[in-house]
Amino acid sequence: MNRNSKHVVVVGGGYVGLYTVLRLQHTLRNELRDGSVRITVLTPESYMTYQPFLPEAAAGNISPRHVVVPLRRVLKKATILNGKVTKVDHASKKVTFAPNVGTEHEIGYDIIVMAAGSISRTLPVPGLADAAIGFKTIGEATALRNRVLALLDRAESDDDEALRRRALTFVVVGGGFAGVEALAELEDMSLDAVRYYRSVTRDDIRWVLVEATDRILPEVGPEMGKWTAEQLRERGIEIKLGTRLESCVGGHVKLSDGEEFESATIVWTAGVKPSPVVNAGDLPLDERGRIKTTTRLTVAGVQDAYAAGDVAGVPDVTNPGQYCAPNAQHAVRQAKVLADNLTRQLHGQQLVDYRHKYVGAVAGLGLYKGVANVYGLKLRGMPAWFMHRTYHMSRIPTFNRKVRVVADWTLALFFKRETVSLREIHEPRTEFREAATT
Repeated sequence: MNRNSKHVVVVGGGYVGLYTVLRLQHTLRNELRDGSVRITVLTPESYMTYQPFLPEAAAGNISPRHVVVPLRRVLKKATILNGKVTKVDHASKKVTFAPNVGTEHEIGYDIIVMAAGSISRTLPVPGLADAAIGFKTIGEATALRNRVLALLDRAESDDDEALRRRALTFVVVGGGFAGVEALAELEDMSLDAVRYYRSVTRDDIRWVLVEATDRILPEVGPEMGKWTAEQLRERGIEIKLGTRLESCVGGHVKLSDGEEFESATIVWTAGVKPSPVVNAGDLPLDERGRIKTTTRLTVAGVQDAYAAGDVAGVPDVTNPGQYCAPNAQHAVRQAKVLADNLTRQLHGQQLVDYRHKYVGAVAGLGLYKGVANVYGLKLRGMPAWFMHRTYHMSRIPTFNRKVRVVADWTLALFFKRETVSLREIHEPRTEFREAATT
């Protein structure tokens, strides 16, 4: 090991972490080859999740393994350590790292990149922690798919009307991309699955979307958001605007409009907040609890520190006084500029601002259904669905993953999707434990 090498530590292996290191492997290839620069990525998981494909993975349109990118395979010139950063001491240029299995220890660095992303932003709703599930990880998407199908099995196998109503009532809280796409894809899948049941019909299944504001999908604009709500209502989905989830203790849902009912599935997608690591160090934070960042993606007021993505408050140079939204479109673009600026720093060159041009937004609403607003072009139905798939296929990292996703889609044109619940994978020892105690 070159003792004089510059050590770059990247905290997080999501969009920003992956794309930054991919770029650095190109811009610093000579330095990485001769050992004058080392890169270490600290992340809880050994893969990056392409979150826009989570709804399709939940609906069975894409294999869950094709939605994730193995970091060690694509970041061959970096060291990947799995665990969490529990403290950032930038004054001493050290982080405290807790491996997933092992002893907590300190890791020194010369330059740090904060790319830890976000976690679900929850509210103090009674019962939320025990009764609800998020929709940010491949584990949550897979669990939801298996849960929806398992509850159809439960309703088919029991004559208790109250139990059947509870099992077949699905609630999604949050009308942004995650909530609308998750609900639309899972509802679409449930209609495919119900054809194989004798006593469960599509009229028995109730889907409810709860949104605190007066519209859904604000990213595609008010006109297209209104059209999306109308389309979902035509499919029998209940859209409750201006409504809050007040309680869900034991699955007993209470809404702010006074309605109460039982539900075995409550999905929480009502926003995100920066990773807790931002509060575990000495880097400056803005008024929203994000790392205070300059337009060059450096951390404000300190040297040798960068931040981007959901964890950073990046000023929007195209809209003075505003900040870049916490979405994948910004994260991927910021990662490129961050990597180039880090390279410029090491080469003694001047840094540049992050400047973006808004492309638009696309959303899938089930097979052959979608909505899009791209460069002012508003699309709906199959054209929007096709654009949604085309756009995200072009953005998912690595040629390997692109081919696998396209293969999944192609096979789906000729074969019906699988609608089997594999709920045993969430508790794999249950059957063995029972066998061992009899």
